[in-house]
Amino acid sequence: MQPTLLILAAGMASRYGSMKQIQSFGPGGETIMDYSIYDAIRAGFKKVVFIIRKDFAEDFKAIVEPRLKGRIEIDYVYQDLKSFTEGFEVASDRAKPWGTAHAVLCAKDAIKEPFAVINADDFYGRDAFEKAYKFLTTAVKPNVWSIIGYELLKTLSDNGTVNRGVCQVDAAGNLTAIAERLNIQMIDGKIQTEDSFEPKELPRDSSVSMNFWCFDAAVFDYSLGLFKTFLKESGTQLKSEFFIPIVADQFIKDQVGEIKVIPTSSEWFGVTYKEDAPEVKANLEKLVADGEYPPALWS
Repeated sequence: MQPTLLILAAGMASRYGSMKQIQSFGPGGETIMDYSIYDAIRAGFKKVVFIIRKDFAEDFKAIVEPRLKGRIEIDYVYQDLKSFTEGFEVASDRAKPWGTAHAVLCAKDAIKEPFAVINADDFYGRDAFEKAYKFLTTAVKPNVWSIIGYELLKTLSDNGTVNRGVCQVDAAGNLTAIAERLNIQMIDGKIQTEDSFEPKELPRDSSVSMNFWCFDAAVFDYSLGLFKTFLKESGTQLKSEFFIPIVADQFIKDQVGEIKVIPTSSEWFGVTYKEDAPEVKANLEKLVADGEYPPALWS
């Protein structure tokens, strides 16, 4: 069964201040997402599903479809606050989406096959997609998932703090826990956090989640049960979010199965802050100059 690529593009981009999912960064006017899709097609993916908000659907489709039509099968899913909340009254003043795990859950009716999940505004690199495709076509099971692990040092921003899902990995390469660490930055040559957890200093080679996951479709039913619990416990908090690491961590704790941590040699980069944009453009220009990508992806 051919795997699908699921792209999370419904985020409100509050820190960045614009719809960065469709901003041009490449020399041919490409978005960061274009490079992910290009790498996914090269790796063997035949279908992409976009999770977007209904209010920018037309703008989004107008940019995406001319580029991708005939190259890969396309589908759309809308993340809505009321999706899967039956029996729960959503606060009228809540604007924030329910988070990444809820976004994935919204694709339940669109995806019946193994699939990879990525963010729209992160650059993941060719090696990551090749490893994800191999896992999804040879090793994924209802009780065996995976995450592409990036080196923490390579995922920091010079322009402010970042939040990262820091992975604990056992000798067999399986994820044993994942914790969302907040306000991470380099201070005096050390990677430090400002949150309520220990340790405050993190090893440079810590494996972190950049939200590149590989799942069996069984994740939908499992997530749905957890989302119901989340709504009961945290649904009335206006800024509470149901993240993918919450699902992964519970999957491990419940001993339902295992999550392989697949290290990648790919360099990650992304736009957390507006000030990151010039560096992203420079990185893409270098990759084009090195022959990794053509100057115009879709021509």
